[in-house]
Amino acid sequence: MNYKQHTIKAPVTVSGIGLHTGVVSNMTFNPAPANHGYKFQRIDLPGQPIVAADVDNVVDLSRGTTIEQNGARVNTVEHTLAALVGLEIDNVLIQLDGPEPPIMDGSSIEFVQALLSVGLQEQNALRNYFELTEGITYKDEARGVEIVGLPLNDYRLTVMVDYNSPVLGSQHASITNMNQFEKEIAPCRTFCFLHELEALHKQNLIKGGNLDNAIVIVDRVVNDDELTVLADLLNKPKVEVKETGTLNNVELRYKNEPARHKLLDLMGDLALIGRPIKGQILAARPGHAANIGFAKRVKKAIQEASIQSVPVYDEKKPPVMDINQITATLPHRYPFLLIDKIIHLDETTVTGVKNITMNEPFFQGHFPGNPILPGVIQIEAMAQTGGILVLNTVENPEDYWTYFLGVDKCRFKRKVIPGDTIIFKCELLAPIKRGIAKMSGQAFVGGQLVMEAEMSASIVKKKA
Repeated sequence: MNYKQHTIKAPVTVSGIGLHTGVVSNMTFNPAPANHGYKFQRIDLPGQPIVAADVDNVVDLSRGTTIEQNGARVNTVEHTLAALVGLEIDNVLIQLDGPEPPIMDGSSIEFVQALLSVGLQEQNALRNYFELTEGITYKDEARGVEIVGLPLNDYRLTVMVDYNSPVLGSQHASITNMNQFEKEIAPCRTFCFLHELEALHKQNLIKGGNLDNAIVIVDRVVNDDELTVLADLLNKPKVEVKETGTLNNVELRYKNEPARHKLLDLMGDLALIGRPIKGQILAARPGHAANIGFAKRVKKAIQEASIQSVPVYDEKKPPVMDINQITATLPHRYPFLLIDKIIHLDETTVTGVKNITMNEPFFQGHFPGNPILPGVIQIEAMAQTGGILVLNTVENPEDYWTYFLGVDKCRFKRKVIPGDTIIFKCELLAPIKRGIAKMSGQAFVGGQLVMEAEMSASIVKKKA
């Protein structure tokens, strides 16, 4: 699992017909800066509008996922996005001179090959993972659909499908490491059942569909007259089929290729959440509507977590502890007393404030001419904030020392510069036992997370 963001080293273009619109288009993947995300640009339209790959921009789910923004629409984005997710590419501008990405062979493999041909570029920014801390569930009982997201310090997906078909039956597919995507998932093609073909055609869909970019599953006996009609529908001089199987006897790349393609679709649709995920996704009979329904619930959880985790700092309210009270509690002194105020303190949580000025002594030697608050200072300031919390659990805190034991899962999200005000929030992960405290900590500037870590400390009584 990558922790740094990535883009691609150079532009690369693929061309072909769109599955549903039947329009030939050229699609160019372009490098993009850190924190850009996935965005499409319709360069064939006036003003060349940009459409962000965001679940809030989904407008249609008719056999594919369509997004729209700024008066521009992009159809069937899931295979393109799946390729980016599978390669753990974070930032790309996708320029398109038509309404729909090329369907290619019906899978993501040609997108993957194009992207790998120019290579990936690591960027100087961390991936902004959203880690599921509790289960998130989407159900459609009428269709027997259920998608569940569970906590996991990784990204794994499992799909189970049951088509009630003698050809396909029940199938499942999984991906436990993104390194498997290129060979195990990306080559798996889109498919439909024979009985769906005419209905899709009447809905003005699959205009670009043919037996070179889709698998047609035949689960019943087909007479010669029907085969003639199908040949006309698919612009083929002739089509044939065994008693059951696939139209034109197309060979599956994997016995469970349909289930693997459903997993591919799920990966592409969940890219619209807008952030890489840490969690285990289990999906029973998923489709685009369910995928997007689940994605919206995850995005809502992200928004709620953001609102809940960012402390509110009202400068007009008196602090819980001012600098004199902090000095009376902590042993630190200039230039190493790094907290100016405590604005919240209870049995499990503390919130502290540090104002960053150019007069901080370390700026003289730390990146002169480009002052950036050192990461070790941020960690120490967070630890001092946590020290206030730990000392609050004992009587006569002046009789105790707190010693920093360790730091884990430390991530720096954004740089901190003079003029910023950092809000540190520390919370006990478990009750203090035998003088050992474990805390999670977050640092915010302007409501944005700039640093997070887990810390441990010991509390020791001073010797008489």
